[in-house]
Amino acid sequence: MIDLSIHPEGRARNIARARENGIVIPTFAQMKDPSLIPQKVLDKLSQTGLWDIDPVNLFRVNWHNEPKESGGLFGKPNFIEFPPELTGVPCRIIGMVGKWFPTGCHKVGASFGCLVPELVTGRFDSERQKAVWPSTGNYCRGGAFNSKLLGVHAIGILPQEMSRERFEWLRSIGAEIIATPGCESNVKEIFDKTHELAEDPANMIFNQFEQMGNHLWHYEVTGSAMAEVFELIRRPGDRFAGACYTTGSAGAIGSGDRLKELYPGLKLAAGEALQCPTLLDNGFGGHRIEGIGDKHVPWIHNVKNTDMVIDIDDNDSQELLRLFNEPEGVIFLIRELGLDPEFVEKLSWLGISGIANLLCCIKMAKYYEFTEQDVVATVLTDSFAMYGSRLEELRLADGEYTPVKAAVDFARRLQAQKTDNLLELTYAERKRVHNLKYYTWVEQQGKTVEELNALWYGTEFADVHKQAAAIDELIEAFNEEAAK
Repeated sequence: MIDLSIHPEGRARNIARARENGIVIPTFAQMKDPSLIPQKVLDKLSQTGLWDIDPVNLFRVNWHNEPKESGGLFGKPNFIEFPPELTGVPCRIIGMVGKWFPTGCHKVGASFGCLVPELVTGRFDSERQKAVWPSTGNYCRGGAFNSKLLGVHAIGILPQEMSRERFEWLRSIGAEIIATPGCESNVKEIFDKTHELAEDPANMIFNQFEQMGNHLWHYEVTGSAMAEVFELIRRPGDRFAGACYTTGSAGAIGSGDRLKELYPGLKLAAGEALQCPTLLDNGFGGHRIEGIGDKHVPWIHNVKNTDMVIDIDDNDSQELLRLFNEPEGVIFLIRELGLDPEFVEKLSWLGISGIANLLCCIKMAKYYEFTEQDVVATVLTDSFAMYGSRLEELRLADGEYTPVKAAVDFARRLQAQKTDNLLELTYAERKRVHNLKYYTWVEQQGKTVEELNALWYGTEFADVHKQAAAIDELIEAFNEEAAK
């Protein structure tokens, strides 16, 4: 569970800093339902840019932001519905859009869930400690953004082979950057660096793969937003049939715990890269689906609640990035498929991991033979804005994009998706995946076998789910004292 014990001295210093900087922290309840946000906050947001370094943007850490670069308030959750003409399956596929979070990615929510409980209890001292954000890219961006808004010094750790845009943005916000060896799959190298930094008490590690605040934020906020979207679009006879998530930190898949409570028949799938089939086949390797990390099972992944593992070929996600964003690809989708130009424009709201999530939904739909009355949901973590340099690299490697290439990619990468490289998990298979946590978390990261077994046999996840109300009470008390 999340430690909510109070450390008075650190808390007092954090309150003083919040008072000095005019910081007000939103509650989980307000992130789930922005109608609870005070009018004076709304007035300020109406004059504030989405990515502005202003504490008021903490209130935009939710799925309901008006899709505007500046001055937007709140409405229904942001989502895209993908038509069967594109997906090749009859069911309705919904993608929750991360582009309209500050930083253009929902990872600001995961980092909020990790940082704020430590801040309002005083376990983290913003005056005497630095916040360390180990990440494969977007999480350390979210952590650096929230840190800046909350008056916290941030250190971002990410693999050196991540996209150029990530490094440039972190530098622009004034975060310290540590680039570790390797690519998306080199998570152990990130952990090794965090061990080194953790030896200094002036650093606190906010490890998204381990901290239950990540899971809780998605359970509360993402799960509720997904349910809200389904209720908005459902027709008589429709059912919420499935949800798919590529598991970077396994934070977003925590929303599946909430969905299974609300819709008990729902199937929950964890996706990964075929080039690194850890969940599917105890495998390893490097891949190019930025936004997910591999060669381990995150501590916070509730494997007991996972029904399926789906592996995606990273070549598919790369080539579809071109189809959705190259001019010839856009022309093909509009002229040849007859898709609405307004919808096609929104395909730029899918980053590489979002594309992989879409492919997971298609494979799930084909496996379970979902129909027109079935709805499958996923998250579109970030957008094409983070991958312009990747498109340039693909052009250099493979040449200019042509109408023939667009037709081939549509047929091969979307319509031809099959039910290969996936596994419906039995109880024994789920336990196998869970047991893989031993090698990372017990052998390398200091957890105990008793703690590992408690995740499987105990009530850890259910207990964490009950902590949101207690955290909200701590946030409200913190804000009241900071306002004096």
